[in-house]
Amino acid sequence: MSTAGIYDEALTLFFDEAREMVQQIEDALLALELEQEAANPETINALFRAAHTIKGSAGIFSLDRVVRFTHQVESVLDRVRKNALNIDATLSELLFKSCDMMAALLAEAEHPLHQPEALARLDLDAATLAGQIAVYLVDQPVAGGPADLAADRTENLWHISLRFGKDAFRNGFDPLAVIRYLKTLGDIVALVTIDDAIPDWAMFDPESCHLGFELSLRSSASRADIDGAFEFVHDDCMVRVIAPGCRMPDFVALIQALPQERRLGDILIDCGAVTRQALDEALLRQESGAPAPLGEILIAQHQVAPEVVDAALSRQSKSRDARSDDARFVRVPADKLDELINLVGELVICGSSASLQALNLNDIDLIGTTQQMSGLVEEIRNGALSLRMVQIGETFARYRRVVRDVSGELGKQVQLEIEGAETELDKSVVEKIGDPLMHLVRNALDHGIESPQLRLAAGKPAGGTIRLSARHESGNILIRVSDDGRGLDGEKLLAKALQSGLVAPGQVLTEADKLNLIFAPGLSTAEAVTNLSGRGVGMDVVRKNIEALRGAIRLHSVIGEGTLIEIRLPLTLAIIDGFLVRIGGSSFVIPLNAVVECIDADESRLQLHHGAAGRIELRGGVLPFLDLRAVFSIAGTRSGKRSIVVVQSESGRSGLLVDQLLGEYQTVIKPLGKLFQNLRGISGSTVLGSGEVALILDVGAMVKLASVKKKEEVVVK
Repeated sequence: MSTAGIYDEALTLFFDEAREMVQQIEDALLALELEQEAANPETINALFRAAHTIKGSAGIFSLDRVVRFTHQVESVLDRVRKNALNIDATLSELLFKSCDMMAALLAEAEHPLHQPEALARLDLDAATLAGQIAVYLVDQPVAGGPADLAADRTENLWHISLRFGKDAFRNGFDPLAVIRYLKTLGDIVALVTIDDAIPDWAMFDPESCHLGFELSLRSSASRADIDGAFEFVHDDCMVRVIAPGCRMPDFVALIQALPQERRLGDILIDCGAVTRQALDEALLRQESGAPAPLGEILIAQHQVAPEVVDAALSRQSKSRDARSDDARFVRVPADKLDELINLVGELVICGSSASLQALNLNDIDLIGTTQQMSGLVEEIRNGALSLRMVQIGETFARYRRVVRDVSGELGKQVQLEIEGAETELDKSVVEKIGDPLMHLVRNALDHGIESPQLRLAAGKPAGGTIRLSARHESGNILIRVSDDGRGLDGEKLLAKALQSGLVAPGQVLTEADKLNLIFAPGLSTAEAVTNLSGRGVGMDVVRKNIEALRGAIRLHSVIGEGTLIEIRLPLTLAIIDGFLVRIGGSSFVIPLNAVVECIDADESRLQLHHGAAGRIELRGGVLPFLDLRAVFSIAGTRSGKRSIVVVQSESGRSGLLVDQLLGEYQTVIKPLGKLFQNLRGISGSTVLGSGEVALILDVGAMVKLASVKKKEEVVVK
């Protein structure tokens, strides 16, 4: 690969990772807002590290706009990390806006704006926001903090933790120069060099810095003077300064922030929490037969506080887990996975062709081999599909910001609850379900949840709840969006539909039909048009998008109690298990998860009412069915006894009358061309082992067709 190709690949990787880090910052800010107690130091450190990484990586690619703005955000987060600043509601809102601005600047860097006016507006917005952030960079020491404690002492023992970045040498910085400067401020009582990050000799790069230091400095200098020693290397190292006083909480925070994995004793010594002599005595006691962990011995000897030992043990565990996780994952471009799935699909088709030829040749050995190969192909198929499976929790988590912002705009108190975040489904399904779910969440915020005053008047808590849940069910994924708001009024929907001409006067509808009017095009229950709703578009598009994914949507609502929307989707859009049937000279595939049973068709019991639609008695009940030969206008005479495949969908249960049952079939879904995309009752196509093209039936549409009363509505057009 050429140098330019390597650069472009690295730049693409940077944008992907930078977007993930912006999302991490947003998630951390949301977590801080939800925390009832003091901010978690790990969350604060995660905020700072994400901003620092974005800025540093953007600098490598000379993305100056991103670097300038992110540097301001990083500086504020650094003050928060050093307990010089607290994140209140105002700063939190500012940091959320900063996330949006970082995302916008990254988008502009990836796809440059060619309109000078748009670029100037972006720069102006960034400069305005950066000015608002700069207000928080004014030095305002927190009362009672380390600086105040140090001011009352003539001699102070400071603990300083340094970890230099790999590019420190390349950027012209000498770590020893920092140590020499600190000597001018006082006496270095203890100095430990941290060399854990030095790689093996084969991987060693003499231009990279892998050093760190833990040192104790006795000095009467102020906090500002000591911080000034790191002013020019701040971007190339991680610095944490612990002043005298309140040492235990500070050491706990330092241990949690240590970047290298080290043994417990080394961590405690490096932090200055215990002396080498005390550690050696504890180790000697442990070796002499004391059946106790090292941490417990140190605590028993009153050499270290229990909280510090707990923090060190926790840091060890998390560091091991992080390294283990890093080793388990490999970043692979999505297009390579798509190509792999396509190749696996072709392998499935070739395997089916080989099995068919073996049967035609009636070669027992060849049939056994092809059956074994089919089993292996199925395992490869399942493994390849699992590579594209992602947890839906990441998509769900994005709506926390939506709920926060929209509820604030509407003056409502709303909490988002997430269940089943670990549920997995195909990445392509996750990408396409994002917008419909966004619309449902916004609808729940705008129409579903009442204002705090109305909720209190109705005997409800002032704050409402929106719940997102996901789980696997019968080979599909079931997603639910529910709220505890006012619910939908079927009569109100009917009145709106009559007014809009969507329902004929005098037409009788069931309660479920009235609620389903919400999916009718152009229908809106909003009293006024706002920037969120009221234009009568949205829910019909939601249903169309879900049905385009071979999914189904169902709605339940109770006035005064809330609304529940259920979405059922296939786990993958690439390959499915199908049931192959034949009608005349044509083959069709029915998704296997929709097949309930197969029964023989007794011609004398079939009652055709509207050409293709009919009824048959089944175990004391009546089952509607469709004669697929009539539905698809397949010519020719039928031979032999026909069968009925009983299928189930969200719309109910019905039968499909076919000429021949051919059994289960691994189906590689091929999309229909634009000319055939609007075929009613067909969701796709596939290629059989014989080379024949078979159409995949849309079971939901077929069940609906089975219940229609007019002949012209039955025939597929």
